[in-house]
Amino acid sequence: MNKLKNFPFKRVLVLGMAKSGTATCQVLVRNEINVIVNDLKAKETDQKIIDLKNKGVQFVLGEHPLSLLDQVELVIKNPGIPYQNIIVEHAIKRGIPVWTEIELLHYLIDQPVIGITGSNGKTTTTMLVHQILNASGQKAKIAGNIGEVAVEVAEQLRSDEKLVLELSSFQLMGIDQFQPKIAVLLNLFESHLDYHGDFNAYQSAKAKIFESLTKDDFLVYNADDPRVVKLVEPSYAKKVPFSRIQKEIDGAWVDEEAIYFGSHRIINLEKIRLVGLHNLENILASVATAILSGANDKGIEQTLSSFVGVKHRLQFILEKQGRLFYNDAKATNVLASSKALTAFNQPTLLIAGGLDRGGNFDGLIPYLTNVKGMFLYGETATKLAESGKKADIEIIEQGETLEEMVKAAYQASDPGDVILLSPACASWDQYRTFEERGDMFINLVHTL
Repeated sequence: MNKLKNFPFKRVLVLGMAKSGTATCQVLVRNEINVIVNDLKAKETDQKIIDLKNKGVQFVLGEHPLSLLDQVELVIKNPGIPYQNIIVEHAIKRGIPVWTEIELLHYLIDQPVIGITGSNGKTTTTMLVHQILNASGQKAKIAGNIGEVAVEVAEQLRSDEKLVLELSSFQLMGIDQFQPKIAVLLNLFESHLDYHGDFNAYQSAKAKIFESLTKDDFLVYNADDPRVVKLVEPSYAKKVPFSRIQKEIDGAWVDEEAIYFGSHRIINLEKIRLVGLHNLENILASVATAILSGANDKGIEQTLSSFVGVKHRLQFILEKQGRLFYNDAKATNVLASSKALTAFNQPTLLIAGGLDRGGNFDGLIPYLTNVKGMFLYGETATKLAESGKKADIEIIEQGETLEEMVKAAYQASDPGDVILLSPACASWDQYRTFEERGDMFINLVHTL
């Protein structure tokens, strides 16, 4: 078990008892740090609180008394807690550092860390890098915004293991000296402006991932994104670009046949399972990052030829009688479904529908070029059919349920077709979550 080294604080306030707060408390207690927890909603009867109380942790629940700041030298907050929180605001005014638990890694481990951020594609890229490294004989763990709490995984990280982290802008705002060996910046779009205030503040949060890097570290960046290129310019790290557009660069790039790293041909495109231009960017970033971290061609090919995507995000399900089934249940709006439709050049049968939020679906029309059939269900079926008629779609069928439309799409399909669930709507008219909708689709496909 790894221990905190040269940690300069003895009294810490943990703000928020979500997963990261609980894990942070446990690590601090094991390192003999005095901990106070403050949370508005947690209950004294929660088992995790009872367990931590038995270990000497103090709790102040249901209010945010400023007197707590008189007793501590550091605040570690849940990433989702805004900086307008009264405790956070007053801590900053008093000069008390405010961190997220990611900063603890600076004091906890010396093993190489790969930090991956961006507005889109973080989860896919993080999973790819992790799988490529392990397939290449490297030992790597995965954590961060992807599910496992980083400080919890880092505490157990063995000396011969690497740590691959998905990092959000919320997490990155709370770091100071945290220094990954390889930082990855995938792209920048307007996002989370309600939290950050404006796009400049959002960019600044993302930039913190590489602010502590030195000339001995690497910064993998999207050379096709002008905002990214400008943002990384001041970094001291060795910059390694990836590009879907530029050819023969000193990084990861692609032509009509294959993916390359520098002059080295890595893998033919026909062997790659993951589809979509946005996923091609994620693949290029993953290849560059994994190679810099010691991956080999065999590990890259093994992963890219089998990785079918993050569940419910343009996820390949199976091939049946020459038909390819894809689950994009997470596509809850027109923009998301538009991206999915651009991923395929072959004839596509689109299954869509769901909750009616009052809008129309004409935004899909330019992306229906390869769609030969639409199979529509739920509250929005009629509206989607209207847009399909405007696009001169050959087959338009409507039904009440997803099960009906899966069967209808399969019956209307031919070998070589793609059958795609990309609803363009929220799921709440018939399902509690998009995950439940996606799981239903997967089950229906397997039982056709």
